[in-house]
Amino acid sequence: MKIAVFVDGANFFYMQKDRLHWWIDPKRMLDWIKTLGELTDAYYYVAVDDPMEPQQENFLKALTYMGYSLVTKQLKTVTSESGIDRKKANLDVEIVLDMINVVDQYDLAILVSGDADFERTLQTLRARGKKFLIMSTQGFVAREIRQQAGMHFVDFQDIREHVEKVMKDNYR
Repeated sequence: MKIAVFVDGANFFYMQKDRLHWWIDPKRMLDWIKTLGELTDAYYYVAVDDPMEPQQENFLKALTYMGYSLVTKQLKTVTSESGIDRKKANLDVEIVLDMINVVDQYDLAILVSGDADFERTLQTLRARGKKFLIMSTQGFVAREIRQQAGMHFVDFQDIREHVEKVMKDNYR
């Protein structure tokens, strides 16, 4: 079975930081995914600032050596009506486009995100006869996504021993 992985970088980061309270090693995660079939592509979507912080730059470099193709988007500063500046970038469109554009190159799409915005994309994949797997964690995955996934959901808590980052690594 040919597998393509799509990692929503922001969702992935905040899931670990705010919900799991432990870090996932992106390389170990790919190694675990390879036990399910032939990994043909792994995409990591992330917003970047200009200039990029050295820690983020090192992490992104490490991801490419792990086998991820990076899809980046510049952070934009958005000023609210109250005058507060926020930095933001949304890569949902890029994730959806890639999932659909390479649909003939995989049998199983693995989406590492819990974002409800992907509900329609999963419905489209199912209608095209594609399998998908959602990787996230309870309490961080949207109800809509969880309902679409059904038994095609992997909770990171359940595979922690296989994917947890060993703190000797320097890329996080």
